[in-house]
Amino acid sequence: MNVCCLDMEGVLVPEIWIAFSEASGIPELRRTTRDEPDYDKLMAYRMDILREHGLGLRQIQEVITTIDPLPGAKEFLDELRSISQVIIISDTFEEFAKPLMRKLGWPTLFCNALEVGEDGMVEGVHMRCPQSKLTTVRGLQGMGFETIATGDSFNDLSMIRASKAGFLFRSTDAIKADNPDLPAFEEFDDLLAAFRAALAD
Repeated sequence: MNVCCLDMEGVLVPEIWIAFSEASGIPELRRTTRDEPDYDKLMAYRMDILREHGLGLRQIQEVITTIDPLPGAKEFLDELRSISQVIIISDTFEEFAKPLMRKLGWPTLFCNALEVGEDGMVEGVHMRCPQSKLTTVRGLQGMGFETIATGDSFNDLSMIRASKAGFLFRSTDAIKADNPDLPAFEEFDDLLAAFRAALAD
């Protein structure tokens, strides 16, 4: 039995923090897991900037409601869900994801949660488990599933490499160059074909 494991941001929807960076006019918030492999360090950096500018959860959520899935993402996801179980495994947060999941047809999402103060400021993060993407695919494998995974960033590499098949999708040139053995795709049709082949294997 197979489960397809997908990253969310950069694969199905635009990067939330880049969208918020553009909306807020704060270029420092463009930094993502494509740039910084250490997720704890990245989130601490983001929270410092939010506090510095007096921006809280409400302002981020207002921007998220304006974000649409990447062109072709919902159609890709719908087709993949028709041939396999699919789980989106993301380092995003429940407080961010709901509008995006609605637009994607409510797929299954495993993600994390924010710690938000009474003033609405982001005070911390509650990670679902250590190394959440790798831990999740290992857990699925421990329950008798084989996993097939895709993502675009440093934090996706562990679940991709732990799976029976894995692909990069719209990743950076640097990540692709550092991982030349991983098939890399730019179009949803090609990614879907790769999943179909892996599912048939």
